[in-house]
Amino acid sequence: MDKSKLLALAPALLLASCLTKSIPSADFGNDKNGKTVQIYTLTNKIGVEARITNYGATLVSLKVPDRSGNLEDIVLGFDSVDGYTQTPPPPYFGATIGRYANRIGGAKFTLDGKEYMLDKNDGMNSLHGGNHGFDKVTWTAKPLSTKEGPSVQLSYISANGEGGYPGNLTANVEYTLTDKSELRIHYTAAADQDTLVNLTNHSYFNLSGPGSGDILNHVVTINADRFTPVDAGLIPTGELRSVAGTPFDFRQAHAVGERIDSDDEQLKLGHGYDHNWILNRTGSSGLELAARVLDPKSGRVLEVLTDQPAIQFYTGNFLDGTYKGIGGAYQHRGALCLETQHYPDSPNHPDFPSTELKPGQTYDTTTVFRFSTQ
Repeated sequence: MDKSKLLALAPALLLASCLTKSIPSADFGNDKNGKTVQIYTLTNKIGVEARITNYGATLVSLKVPDRSGNLEDIVLGFDSVDGYTQTPPPPYFGATIGRYANRIGGAKFTLDGKEYMLDKNDGMNSLHGGNHGFDKVTWTAKPLSTKEGPSVQLSYISANGEGGYPGNLTANVEYTLTDKSELRIHYTAAADQDTLVNLTNHSYFNLSGPGSGDILNHVVTINADRFTPVDAGLIPTGELRSVAGTPFDFRQAHAVGERIDSDDEQLKLGHGYDHNWILNRTGSSGLELAARVLDPKSGRVLEVLTDQPAIQFYTGNFLDGTYKGIGGAYQHRGALCLETQHYPDSPNHPDFPSTELKPGQTYDTTTVFRFSTQ
């Protein structure tokens, strides 16, 4: 390129460089292979802050204001990578889940007439990608400057056979923090042979902030007329059951604790809410409101928008104080999860929406966590 063209481009190049440098990073420790892990800090114009590590493409911390403008961390996480690599491993705090979010019954599926065996890491079933899912690997990170706000893109190549899944899969996750107090998560993936993919984020939210107790007073709305009941292994039975007249009806707002201990078979199986809701979508694509959570104490409101067909609502039923993170010991029902997804065990239910990805296709989905106060 001649000197005149280079000079003409200089202001734009300088701006891009400055914007990228405005996304600070720091060492976050070393993974089990000795590789240095980084953590990246995204901040918007009102001070909302998201911290993301390339270990597990994980949301570590998310600080948003309450109704008085006080910033507090509202997700569960650890202050170094050692928290995420400890034994036994923690339950996916903030991680990107893949290749397949949620459970696959019997840890097996058939694709193109061939049966594939997966890791059994949840009794006889496979959960969240198995023993070496996307939450347990170090991704390649790249800070980005976008028109919507500061961003970090994370990439990982999952080799053919990893976890039992066929095909080499290239996955990308991009976190962007907007000045509208939205954390946007954009997932893409491509494969070189027929495979399955179902990605999600597994953040645990407590809108009252760290050390504030349980989430039973959080008021939840879920835009869904049906859910998928489960068996004793928390695998969908195949039924699409109406929420009407059940404790699973969140079409109108209800506090989490209002019905969580009801005499209901499904609640007993899940030890609370740990189920997949089928979202009421008005179109086949595009972002639509899936769920809303209000914390009356702080006034914080979380809205979840997605283009996915379903959402897993989990109420931290298996937290028991074992893990101590940024907010102290994480107690029973001390946080809730809203995991946008395809249905659990879809490969073994032909009537469920397909999670198959073929060569030449691009898996492309977005979820937005949007914050406000009331």
